[in-house]
Amino acid sequence: MRALKEDGKEHPFAIQELTMPLALAGDDLIGQARTGMGKTLAFGVPLLQRITTDPTRELTGIPRALVVVPTRELCLQVSSDLASAAKYLRAGDRKLTVTSIYGGRPYEPQIEALQKGVDVVVGTPGRLLDLAQQGHLQLGGLSMLVLDEADEMLDLGFLPDIERILRQIPDERQAMLFSATMPDPIITLARTFMNQPTHIRAEAPHSAATHDTTEQFAYRAHALDKVEMVARILQAEGRGATMIFTRTKRTAQKVSDELAERGFKVGAVHGDLGQGAREKSLKAFRSGEIDVLVATDVAARGIDIDDITHVINYQIPEDEQSYVHRIGRTGRAGKTGIAVTLVDWDELPRWAMIDKALGLNTPDPAETYSSSPHLYEELNIPADATGTVGDPRKAHAARPPAEKKSADRPARNRTRTRRRTRGGEPVTGHTTTAPTEQASSEAAEGTDGAPRRRRRRRPRKAAATTG
Repeated sequence: MRALKEDGKEHPFAIQELTMPLALAGDDLIGQARTGMGKTLAFGVPLLQRITTDPTRELTGIPRALVVVPTRELCLQVSSDLASAAKYLRAGDRKLTVTSIYGGRPYEPQIEALQKGVDVVVGTPGRLLDLAQQGHLQLGGLSMLVLDEADEMLDLGFLPDIERILRQIPDERQAMLFSATMPDPIITLARTFMNQPTHIRAEAPHSAATHDTTEQFAYRAHALDKVEMVARILQAEGRGATMIFTRTKRTAQKVSDELAERGFKVGAVHGDLGQGAREKSLKAFRSGEIDVLVATDVAARGIDIDDITHVINYQIPEDEQSYVHRIGRTGRAGKTGIAVTLVDWDELPRWAMIDKALGLNTPDPAETYSSSPHLYEELNIPADATGTVGDPRKAHAARPPAEKKSADRPARNRTRTRRRTRGGEPVTGHTTTAPTEQASSEAAEGTDGAPRRRRRRRPRKAAATTG
């Protein structure tokens, strides 16, 4: 309670208020609530409380609680939240420890942390399974198991790994499953490894899937004009931290590069970046060093920042659930937010399906361009906003070399020239490229300044004749 109060958390959200009494009593439960409504502490607080106050089992450094999450970013976020809540908890003469286990990072530091002793492990399925099979992660001492964002694990194909992990943990343990949606395979999974779970839904059955505090806009936009539109949306009045979602890794990097060239403080998170680069971008976004983050859906579940004001769907998501998770990055914790979706002409059929499933009542968005007056009016964009801010040249020059586009590098001097010949003799007045003065002199002279002897091409064997 002391640690939570210092972190500004004094009043529980609905999902926390409903789940904590059951979780503290040791019951299995399924928690369902929209993203951004406090599910992490809904299971985190009971988990920490129970493993530190259990009179029958002391904390010995063998993991007592395991939290399985679908993405690396969410792994870091959950482990950070739990470590913050456990700030003043101790196990005998040592501090309660929380560690994160995920792919994309070297094995050695994670193995070393487990060998030193860990009480709570937060991890992604693949790396957890690897370390368990190697004998470094002991699952036999678990008394609590949590599956967080279970529907996302299903979407990413982690269900077989989850089942393999479940076969290695004790039967006598408390289990909690948290998810924003409850597709049939997740319900089936819950029935197989949970003991008479209580299903808690922290909202009315008829409530909207998206936050009521998020204002949603959809515009039909041309692909070649989308960056121009985004540049103007980023200049809207009151615009704070902003996330831009794309479907592909290549588009995410392209949009990030183009916005940086226009002077915006922007970073990217996608699968083509190394884990170190992804963490660096997220850290800069959380600290405010950059205020625009371009991401693929891999990051949609792993960023828990309460003050994101805008979410922009540069490309529409695959389905309605992805849409819910994307725009759930804003309007969190009771705050207001704005979600803007740019729908290209070839995306209209998929958008119509998403619109119908969520009841957005915008199946045919208005055709909109970066110069459309209604765009400026609806999103509070100043009339004098242009496609750039500040001095783009300075912003681009300040970017780390690794983030600059290869096109920024000076082109190599091309000194080779190709000349047309006929019968081995040059044809005057014909060159395929206009040679520079330096190239012409190099072609005429050797490196020591002496005239260069012309090399004649040997005839092919098929055309050779005897002398």
